[in-house]
Amino acid sequence: MDDLDLRLLNDFQRDLPLVSRPFAAMGARLGAPEAEVIARLRRLRDAGRIARVGATCRPNTAGASTLAALRVPAPRIDEVAALVGDEPGVNHSYLREGDWNLWFVATAPDAAQLADSLARIEGATGLSVLSLPLIRAFNIDLGFPLDGPRRSMALDRPADLSVMVPGDAALMQALSSGLRLEPRPFATLARDLNLPEAGVIARIAALADARILTRVGVIVKHRALGWRENAMVVWRLPTDAIAGAGAALAAIPGVTLCYQRRTVPGVWDWPLFCMIHARTRPEAMAVLDQARALPELAGADHRVLFSTRCFRQRGALIAEAAA
Repeated sequence: MDDLDLRLLNDFQRDLPLVSRPFAAMGARLGAPEAEVIARLRRLRDAGRIARVGATCRPNTAGASTLAALRVPAPRIDEVAALVGDEPGVNHSYLREGDWNLWFVATAPDAAQLADSLARIEGATGLSVLSLPLIRAFNIDLGFPLDGPRRSMALDRPADLSVMVPGDAALMQALSSGLRLEPRPFATLARDLNLPEAGVIARIAALADARILTRVGVIVKHRALGWRENAMVVWRLPTDAIAGAGAALAAIPGVTLCYQRRTVPGVWDWPLFCMIHARTRPEAMAVLDQARALPELAGADHRVLFSTRCFRQRGALIAEAAA
């Protein structure tokens, strides 16, 4: 990539211009023609460096989701990963260090269909699924800068679900799948949804302002961009300590995600999660050292689970496809 590619990814991981010609507006900021912006985004997508230009949707708003894991014997890793990846609602899937070694995010239009999806995975693999639904988000915005010093991410704020209206789920599904890389992508999306272009743009802005869309912009693939050391760190804390610890942890530069999830007594007793994305393992461990030094985490038992392979990265399943 050259400097213009890097600026394209750094400057627009969020805050995609919500105007009729967003790529022209991006080009105006970058000093590049609209056609070049579109061509570069297509090249980056085709090279596997970006997933899409669209949005990430807050879990459990229009649809349902969970973080899940399987204990997979080493000889079955490729077989089981393929079976998990065949499930339409699985949008992320990673092999991680540890006994629960295949981790995935499962999504569906509602809780019943999510349960059916997990049951199908259990039936296909013959393995029990560990499901860990989200309880509280401290930071769920993965749009961090790709160069320069590490920065702390902003604390999450609750979503305002009152803004949702009929039709939003279909719009969110389209944004999760990705906009077309053409001069007027919102007009094309509006035709697909039988809505006016201005109405589509206004709904995207309203959903983003309400934190139902957590980001609208270029969704990058970090591993393909050199951020290959991806560590999930889980912490064992008493319930009354999680809020303070999560807020402090999310403020550490280099902590890229942070949230509380449900525990399963006797099986999974680690309620607080954070992600650290880094270019090297020593860089990731340096971030972890800062986290360990927090007063709120003093003496807290924790586990560090680095990812070793990525099997799946795509947008969430939020709404049923139109008949």
